[in-house]
Amino acid sequence: MSGPLHRHPVESTLLHDLIATAARREPQAAALTQGGQTLDYASLHAQVAAFGHGLLELGLQRGERVAIYLEKRVETVVASFGAPAAGGVFVPLNPLLKPEQVGFILADCDVRVLVTSAQRLALLADTLPQCPALRHVIVTDGAQAPWPGGPAITTWADALSAPVRAGHRVIDTDVTAILYTSGSTGRPKGVVLSHRNMVAGAKSVASYLGNHAGDTLLAALPLSFDAGFSQLTTAFHAGARVVLLNYLLPRDVLRALERERVTGLTAVPPLYIQLAQLEWPAGLDQHLRYFANTGGRMPRDTLQALRQRVPRTRPFLMYGLTEAFRSTYLPPEEVDRRPDSIGKAIPNAEILVLREDGTECAPDEPGELVHRGPLVGQGYWNDPEKTAERYRLLPPGIGGRLQGLQLPEYAVYSGDTVRRDAEGYLYFIGRRDEMMKTSGYRVSPTEVEEVLYASRQVGECAAFGVDHPMLGQAIQVIATPVAGASEVDVAALMAHCKQHMPIYMVPHGIEVVAGPLPRNPNGKIDRKLLATQWGESD
Repeated sequence: MSGPLHRHPVESTLLHDLIATAARREPQAAALTQGGQTLDYASLHAQVAAFGHGLLELGLQRGERVAIYLEKRVETVVASFGAPAAGGVFVPLNPLLKPEQVGFILADCDVRVLVTSAQRLALLADTLPQCPALRHVIVTDGAQAPWPGGPAITTWADALSAPVRAGHRVIDTDVTAILYTSGSTGRPKGVVLSHRNMVAGAKSVASYLGNHAGDTLLAALPLSFDAGFSQLTTAFHAGARVVLLNYLLPRDVLRALERERVTGLTAVPPLYIQLAQLEWPAGLDQHLRYFANTGGRMPRDTLQALRQRVPRTRPFLMYGLTEAFRSTYLPPEEVDRRPDSIGKAIPNAEILVLREDGTECAPDEPGELVHRGPLVGQGYWNDPEKTAERYRLLPPGIGGRLQGLQLPEYAVYSGDTVRRDAEGYLYFIGRRDEMMKTSGYRVSPTEVEEVLYASRQVGECAAFGVDHPMLGQAIQVIATPVAGASEVDVAALMAHCKQHMPIYMVPHGIEVVAGPLPRNPNGKIDRKLLATQWGESD
């Protein structure tokens, strides 16, 4: 197969090459730690290759999708790299997703193989029949009887003991992953990424963070996040160790930092806000070399508190989007002078600030952040309209795009408004759409409203984000009673939300009004007006 046991790359060009190259370089070096157990690179490399052979034994064809619905564990990592090694495409699912969200993704991208646990599989009993492309389920633990007429069940042990098979040809422009993120129309959007996208991102981020073989990175973010999965790719590129952590409380993160002598931590503002309120173990900055922020702006007070707790640890403030992985970072030496800046372009990327007509903005003139380079993704899966909105042709003569070139180049138009100062540093101004950013997650108002409407307990509703000191934004809902009713049972509605939504999507508050809700000129409920009125009433 084209997997790691049969390739000897001089330099990593494919996603699974990151592990293969590290294993060739230092096979006995620690690669992955979970719950006190550590795999070296040789063992991890062998498991990735074996899993790839197992997928081929199941008949996986080139480019077919393999979904992974697990918490952070060794099997999650092995499947994520083993599927591309077999020539497939891995689809990581946030373990917080409910069965209906999982079912949508499985059906949306025609997942052929699902990797999950016996406990999670039981929760999907009513969902999987709606996924006609699904042929096989690989269960990581426990025995599971086959379902009449359903997908075939394979144990993890059997998958890893399959015979070696010749695999599919894979090159770096092939698709390696589909990462699902909430969309402004309510349904999750699958961001399609190539091997080149992910490997270029790993090399770029590892270069400015200075990752090396002596590092230990803590994987605290979900691996379904681009920034979460980046902890694996940057570490494996450098030959470093990753510690997988499924934490319950922020204090668990601090304990892991101390216990595992972590050198690099990447997290989102809500977690940092919680961590900043705790007492940190003494001497963490003896080994914690950096902490990096992503997923939203870190409050100044939080940044200051963190720096007081670990004064020798270098802070990296970053900005990114799944569609292009990572775009900018602020070097630590600039944090004191410009703590509100999102920095400059990461290595091997160009960040432009453009007007509506496609021309470049002057210094301090607000415009749209546009990302060009090898990290630009391949569009949204099965969604040409949304792809055309976000991935657009870059005009000739803009940035490094020369006049006279015949082939087109696509860039990611972020939808975010920024400005660039005279020294070239960027500052985030606001989002052009109505996406909410809560606990590091991007949540669509429509996605929340669809669940509320499905309860049949509201007549009309609108969801929007409001500033919150811990969450970044809290989800606020304005709702009206159903026709003929005089009130809404808010407690029952919240119970419905908790049953059908991931915890980060559950509204922070539900306000009931008589209605009808205000409309915009197009006849749609005017969320922006409601959000403005709510802010003015505080």
